[in-house]
Amino acid sequence: MQDDGRSAAALPGAETGRWNNRVWALAGPIIVSNLSTPLLGAVDTAVVGHLPDPAYIGAVAIGAVIFNFLFWGFGFLRMGTTGFTAQAYGAGNPAEVRATLARPLLLAVALGTLVLLLQMPIGQLAFALLEASNEVEGFAQSYYEIRIWSAPAALLNYAMLGWLLGIQRARAVLLLQVALNATNIVLDLVFVIGLGWNIEGVAYASVIAEYSAALLGLAIIGQHLRGLGGAWDRARILSKDRLAALFKVNADILVRTLCLIAAFAYLTARGAEMGDLILAGNAILMQLQGFMAYGLDGFAHAAEILAGNALGARSRPAFRAAVKTSTAWAFGLAALFTMTYGLLGPAIVALFTNIAEVRETASAYLPWMAISPLISIWGFQLDGIFIGATRTADMRNAMLVSLAVLLIACWLLIPPLGNHGLWLAFTLFTVARAITLGLYYPRLERSVEET
Repeated sequence: MQDDGRSAAALPGAETGRWNNRVWALAGPIIVSNLSTPLLGAVDTAVVGHLPDPAYIGAVAIGAVIFNFLFWGFGFLRMGTTGFTAQAYGAGNPAEVRATLARPLLLAVALGTLVLLLQMPIGQLAFALLEASNEVEGFAQSYYEIRIWSAPAALLNYAMLGWLLGIQRARAVLLLQVALNATNIVLDLVFVIGLGWNIEGVAYASVIAEYSAALLGLAIIGQHLRGLGGAWDRARILSKDRLAALFKVNADILVRTLCLIAAFAYLTARGAEMGDLILAGNAILMQLQGFMAYGLDGFAHAAEILAGNALGARSRPAFRAAVKTSTAWAFGLAALFTMTYGLLGPAIVALFTNIAEVRETASAYLPWMAISPLISIWGFQLDGIFIGATRTADMRNAMLVSLAVLLIACWLLIPPLGNHGLWLAFTLFTVARAITLGLYYPRLERSVEET
C-alpha cells in the first residue's frame, strides 16, 4: 500500500511549509474540479438565459432544486466514503481501504435503481411542493423526465469520488470532475444552441455526461487498485459491524444533507412566490454562491482528508495542524471572493443573461453575495473536519438547529423586507451553521487519541 500521504499526516512536528504544501496538494486540484461544477450550472443558466423567455431560467432553477434533493440527498455516498477511507488509509490497512470502496459502490447501484423505479411518485411529490408559474413548471417537468435516468451513474460517481479523495488522489478527482462537467458543458452548447433542443437539451447533456464519467471513474479506480496492495475480503466487506457503522454515518449525513437541501429549496420556493423575475434573479445569485461554495470546499475537503488521516494515525498534533493550515488558506480565498463580488458583481451578472429586468433584479441583491464568503467559510471548514472524523451525529444535530433558524427567520423577515428579508434569513442560516458546529469542536479535538 502506498503511504506517502499517510506517513506525512502522522508526523506531529511537521513544519508549517510542509503543511502548506500538503494542504495545497489536495486543495488545489479539488478547487479546480469543484469550480467546474458551478461553472456547469452557470452555463446551464446562461444558455437558457439567452432564450427569449425568462421562464427557462426559472425552470432550470426548479429542476436543479429537485435533483439537489435526489442526488445531494445521497451525498453520504461521497462524504461517508471519504471519512472511512481516509481513516483506513491513515491506519495503513489496505484490505479495509478496498472494503470502503466496495460497500458504497454496492449501495449506489441499489439506490440508483430504486430511484428509477420510484421516478413517477418522486416527480409528483417534487412538483406538488415547489410552486411556480404554469409555464416554468411545464418546462421543469420536461427536464425532470429526462434527467432522472442519470440517477445510477450519478450515485456511482459520488461513491468513486469519495474513495479517491480518501486515498488522497486529488488529481484523479480533478480529472474525473473536469471530464464530467466539460462533457456536460459541450453537450449543453451543442444540444441547446446548436440543435435548438431548449430545456430538453440541458437534461440530455447531463444524462450522457454522468454515464461517461462513471465509465471513466471505474477505469481510474482500476489503475489505483493495482498499486494499493491488499486483497478483496468478502467477509470484511459484508461485516455486520462495519455495515452498521456505514449505515449509521450515512443516515446522519442523509438527515444533515436533506436539511441543507431543504433550506435551499425553501429559499427557492419563497423566491418563486415573489414572481418569475425574482426567481430568475435569485437563481443567478445562487450561481455566485455556488462558485464561492465549491471554491471554499476545496480547503474543506483538504481538512476532511487530513483530519480523517490524522485520526486514523492517532495524532492530535497532526489533526490540529490540518485544521489550522486549511482554515487559514480558506479565509484568504473567502476574502478574494468578497472583493471580486463587491467590485465585479454587476459585470458577472451580465454574463448570465441579456434580459435587462433580470440583470437589474439580481444586481439589487448583490451586496448579500459580497458578504457571504466571509460568513460561510466557518461552516464549510467545520463540515469538512467533522466528516473526516465521521462525527456525523453532531453534524446532523447542528443542521437541524440551523434549519429551524432559517425557517423562523424567513417567517419573521420576508413579510416586512421582501427578497432582502429572504437573503438576510439565508445569511443567518450560514451563521447558525458555524456556531452550532463550533460548539461541538473542542470535544472532537479532545477525542483524537494519541499513540
